[in-house]
Amino acid sequence: MPANLTPDYLAAEAKFRAAESTEEKLEALDEMYATIPKHKGTEKLRADIKRRISKLREKEKQSSKTGKHVDLYHIERQDAGQVVLLGPPNSGKSSILAQLTSAEPEIDDYPITTREPMPGMMEFDDISIQLIDTPAISHEHFERGLTSLVRNADIVVVVLDCSNYELLDHFEDIRVELSNSRTVLVGEYAPEVDYPAGTVARRALVVANKTDLPGAVENLDVLRECYGNEFAIHPVSVETGEGIDDLRRVIFDALEIIRVYTKVPGKPPDMSRPFTLKKGSTLLDFAAIVHKDFVHNLRYARVWGKNVLEGAQIGRDHVLEDGDVVELHA
Repeated sequence: MPANLTPDYLAAEAKFRAAESTEEKLEALDEMYATIPKHKGTEKLRADIKRRISKLREKEKQSSKTGKHVDLYHIERQDAGQVVLLGPPNSGKSSILAQLTSAEPEIDDYPITTREPMPGMMEFDDISIQLIDTPAISHEHFERGLTSLVRNADIVVVVLDCSNYELLDHFEDIRVELSNSRTVLVGEYAPEVDYPAGTVARRALVVANKTDLPGAVENLDVLRECYGNEFAIHPVSVETGEGIDDLRRVIFDALEIIRVYTKVPGKPPDMSRPFTLKKGSTLLDFAAIVHKDFVHNLRYARVWGKNVLEGAQIGRDHVLEDGDVVELHA
């Protein structure tokens, strides 16, 4: 079966060939794996890319043991998704991380308090989502490693101080700095665009923080007027707690994932730990992550959910919904 490699993949492959450092090679390989078409014709190529990534990461570990450079911006994705928090100085990124996770970032009133990425795990119902706080971005300060972190994330949350009258400039600073490295932030309502080869588009939403401060309401109106037709904008206040709990659901929805539970024939469903898949995933996609043998040996399945008859038998192409319980029969 032909591989039918995309222009984005070919651009990432060229970037890998030109890479000199381990960090640059890993970034290119991650892009290659993210953009390669997933079908039978690319199975060996995908396996080879994973092997090379594993080998380079092992090399990094060995280097760290001898005191050599460690890439602080390469953070392994954990659990249901990886979300990167971006923002200008003093926008409240670290405070939001502290509110939503058990992480304990350094929080102060002076600029650039966060000097390296800090991950934390946000609980949402019965799953965990990884949030990563990052150094502040401005037209004067941009950490080069942020590009690879953003390009490898599932979504981006841009945190702005809506009491600051320069918040529009702050948002543009972030977009411009990323676009300089061919990385584009795309809003929920943005039209479909064909980007040049090598450009990575990442879904983003905007969190307007500090709604409790003077001037915030007026600035929020301006922000919505300028960007509300492209980006989902969510007002919050870390100080008063306004919108913080709702932000968990907002982030979950932005990830566009579903939770699917398993059931062994003759036994109650296991509701303790769901599998997570992208929206639009089919029964066959689910069977593959439960166990690879199901891909070939699956005879049929039954499902319990909102939009089906309880225990209905479904085919391999059946599209699953969030909260479905599936009983696989091999």
